[in-house]
Amino acid sequence: MQIITDQFQKEKKEHGNYSFPFLISREKLSKYESGSFLWHWHPEIELTLLVSGEMIYKINNDTFHLTQEQALFGNSSTLHAGYMYQEKDCEYISITFDPKLVYGYENSLVYTKYIKPLIQSYTLPSIYFDLSQKWHAAAIDIIKDIINIGTEKEPAYELDIMIKLEQLWKLLVINNAETSENTILRKGSYDRLRDIISYVEQNYSSNITLDDISNTIHLCKSECSRMFKKHMNVSLFDFIAQYRIEKSLYYLTHTNLPVSEIATLVGFNDPNYFTKVFHKQKGCSPLKYRHSTQAVE
Repeated sequence: MQIITDQFQKEKKEHGNYSFPFLISREKLSKYESGSFLWHWHPEIELTLLVSGEMIYKINNDTFHLTQEQALFGNSSTLHAGYMYQEKDCEYISITFDPKLVYGYENSLVYTKYIKPLIQSYTLPSIYFDLSQKWHAAAIDIIKDIINIGTEKEPAYELDIMIKLEQLWKLLVINNAETSENTILRKGSYDRLRDIISYVEQNYSSNITLDDISNTIHLCKSECSRMFKKHMNVSLFDFIAQYRIEKSLYYLTHTNLPVSEIATLVGFNDPNYFTKVFHKQKGCSPLKYRHSTQAVE
């Protein structure tokens, strides 16, 4: 399986419902076809607690190496993806919620003073709770409390969840007081990033040129390349190559197709180049990867 998105890379999965937009999901990376969940976004806040193993988690242009008992805050509408570390599985718990559970209604004092400055801060896409600061331990404890409350579902548990979310948000506000300037400009950049990633997702099996992408997002080629590298910390065509390699993993582990045919299916015209890029990213050849995953099964 893989995360299902619309043409703009927005995840289609519902995170709770309108009456109580809150969801706890217990996940394993191995359940995804490539051992990773690929780039997507959603308007809800996402909290991730790593239960076992390790994960490489990317949010916008930030990359984190999560280990057991560490947690991560992913801001509203950020692009994110998660990958196995050294091809080993990991377990994690994801909490997604609409921040209206904290602020109540649009333009309330709580919203304008404490919520809006954070969720519209494009300089704060994520917070890594790695215990490097004293308040991180308190944040992780609250996240664990939320998971326990949402799992046990004692009477009036929804109120307890809202109380804990408010406690967590207070920690975020106190320890991340800065707000973003030029929000509209930054938002425009991230909207374009989503459009680029959406284009790659829909066309990775075909030949993709810089002209194609720049015409799609209505931005000159040089600015298109510069913007993507600035915000994603990887060149546009390195990203496309990485995406194609991730897509190839399904064919290697679930089919008996020859490597040359798989290379073509994921957009590589030259099977030798596919093997070279695969080895660079995965540390082994496509055939060795296939044999190692079959041995595990």
